[in-house]
Amino acid sequence: MNPARRVLTFVLAGLLVVGVAVGIFIAAGGGGGKSVVTVTGLSGSEKVPFFQDTRVVKRLHDLGFDVQVEPAGSREIATKFDLTKYDFAFPAGVPAAQEIKNSYKTLPPYTPFYTPMVIATFKPIVDILVANGVAHKESGVYTLDVKKYLDLVRNDVHWTKLKGSSAYPVDRSVVITSTDVRTSNSAAMYLGLASYVANGNDTVQSRAQANAIMPLMTQLFLRQGFVSSTSEQPFDDYLTIGIGKSPMVMIYEAQFVARAALHDGSIRPNMVLMYPAPTMLSKHTFVPLTENGDKLGQALTTDDKLGELEVEYGFRTAKPGAFSRFVKSRGVHVPDSIVNAVDPPSYETLEYMIKRIETAYKQQEENR
Repeated sequence: MNPARRVLTFVLAGLLVVGVAVGIFIAAGGGGGKSVVTVTGLSGSEKVPFFQDTRVVKRLHDLGFDVQVEPAGSREIATKFDLTKYDFAFPAGVPAAQEIKNSYKTLPPYTPFYTPMVIATFKPIVDILVANGVAHKESGVYTLDVKKYLDLVRNDVHWTKLKGSSAYPVDRSVVITSTDVRTSNSAAMYLGLASYVANGNDTVQSRAQANAIMPLMTQLFLRQGFVSSTSEQPFDDYLTIGIGKSPMVMIYEAQFVARAALHDGSIRPNMVLMYPAPTMLSKHTFVPLTENGDKLGQALTTDDKLGELEVEYGFRTAKPGAFSRFVKSRGVHVPDSIVNAVDPPSYETLEYMIKRIETAYKQQEENR
């Protein structure tokens, strides 16, 4: 072989080896790059838009994560899935997270953010409730007296029987629309706060206490008619169909705040929030099932850029002032802090009440 040609062959071979080595180095995270691991998990449907946001996807990728999320109701996550196939579970409440921890080998959980339960409603509705002493307004915030509301449900009061009902002359029971308590955390939180008030302002701790209030708790759900299994559907109906279908809808505050902050016209001037007194905080609890899941949970809790995006989705985080600064910058009027929040029952007690309501649903269907 020509000497010059032999030298060129060795040079090209050397460059090939170097090129392969550099490629392996970069793929392994060297040279300023970062290896990316796929992390899979189950999450409540209300958080899926957050994980699908291109900004969130990019930031997670920069941190080394390709996150694949499947939506499911919080109760379903805790009871109906084989979680050994996933890296994390992300229910919307503590009771479901508690059951997951009891049933699987998990790492310590994280609470990246939380949101209070609120009622999405309309100005004519709150005016009627205020006129009848069931709600009041203070510092620009509407509050529902849950005890007085439960009295209306107990007596099956219709809107037309209330003072000032000409603004909503509909002969239907006064009842809050929620999701399906058999599958969804937001409905379970509604059950939790209602049961607290019905139990004399005390968390239900025994079956005897639960049995005493179950007739009323059952009516809260059976009188609604059809209920959706995910928290997105009732809120979408509220936005698109309006007062005619659901004059009051139990939602997460984050849903309303995130949409109002967009200023896209979906929150109209007559749409308002009403805060139950007491309310309940939905603490979105991230349960790591693997080491990669644990790293993701830590990132969601501590990374500043992710924290900013979590607040944009209406969630309250542990970072002082972040939520207040955001809502004020977008002209969304909500309380800076939630002072009248109560804890949910234990998973076992909540599950007992839900199963009682399940039985009532079945009996109702059999009697049709």
